[in-house]
Amino acid sequence: MVIAEIGTSHQGSIKKAKELIDAAKEAEADAVKFQWVIAEEILHPKTGFVELPTGSIPLYQRFKQLECPPDFYAETMDYARSKKLKWVCSPFGLKSLAYLLELKPDGVKVASPELNHFPMLKALKKARDAQKEKGQAPVSAILSSGVSKLKDIEAALEILGREGVTLLHCVTSYPAPEEECNARLVSSLKKIFGVETGLSDHSLDPVLVPCLAAAMGATVFEKHITLSKKTSGLDDPVALEPEEFLQMTKALKQCRAALDRYGRERGRQEIVSQMESQFGKERVQKVLGSGVKALAPAEEKNYGRTNRSLHYMADFEAGHILREEDIGVLRTEKILSPGLPPDFLPQILGKSLVRGVKDGAGLCLEDLLTAATAE
Repeated sequence: MVIAEIGTSHQGSIKKAKELIDAAKEAEADAVKFQWVIAEEILHPKTGFVELPTGSIPLYQRFKQLECPPDFYAETMDYARSKKLKWVCSPFGLKSLAYLLELKPDGVKVASPELNHFPMLKALKKARDAQKEKGQAPVSAILSSGVSKLKDIEAALEILGREGVTLLHCVTSYPAPEEECNARLVSSLKKIFGVETGLSDHSLDPVLVPCLAAAMGATVFEKHITLSKKTSGLDDPVALEPEEFLQMTKALKQCRAALDRYGRERGRQEIVSQMESQFGKERVQKVLGSGVKALAPAEEKNYGRTNRSLHYMADFEAGHILREEDIGVLRTEKILSPGLPPDFLPQILGKSLVRGVKDGAGLCLEDLLTAATAE
């Protein structure tokens, strides 16, 4: 399955969203994917600034600009299905997940930074279990594994389960350096976790990384699509224009034909050989990588910052008893310090602060433990 990641390239315009869906259909995608953005679920207002051509603005404000009402998503879903395309969407928290599930999407995509959003994963698991209890097929779940370690993937799958789950290898960098893409990891992840694997690709070439991932056993491919790389969508500079996207889908069909004709091992060799003749052996071997799961150099500095952690949502004095509404499960991003991982949330609720804390600060153990207690 090839997913055309529209993301927020529509910039809130239903007309442009439909044009992107049309482009995805003409480029022979099987599905389109949107992002259900609610800024307060993703970032703290004090997270820092982002540089745009028009100047520096708060990153939180930029995400607020990407918000769309539920009717927008419902209309894009209906339009995509009228074009015989599946409709997939990424939620970023409990509220957007609830809205999304009401629409009955074809798939729920958990983006890489949300791989450790344990409250959201638990809610998705509960919804899928409820669907099974009603005799319905549970909604497909797709997890991206960028800016993560094996332990993070394992923790997510322990919550969500493995049935009906696809794991996408991903390097969370825009663009992703192709020599860091480690395409062999697609096969490694399948062996380790026993789930279907695929690729969420941010590299710039439309053919090389996707085809090598196909050779390694990928069955789902996700890549950004845009009407023009020169437009101002967040991901437009690393997205494929429709002609490039069509080039990718046709190349992937040729890979599928080779695998069907020759079988897995010989087909893999045929695809790699073709890529080597087209791109050069040295370049191909760099893209294939070691197959060992590790943070790519391009994403190392973001580990713990783009992933979710616990942050205070107001100033609190020493002695304050922590409630659920006091804590956000957020990306740290720019200038704030990361807090404890989200799996600590149940343990810290009801605890008393031993010192005052500031709005937006990452929650740390020192806020809850005296030196004597810590010892």
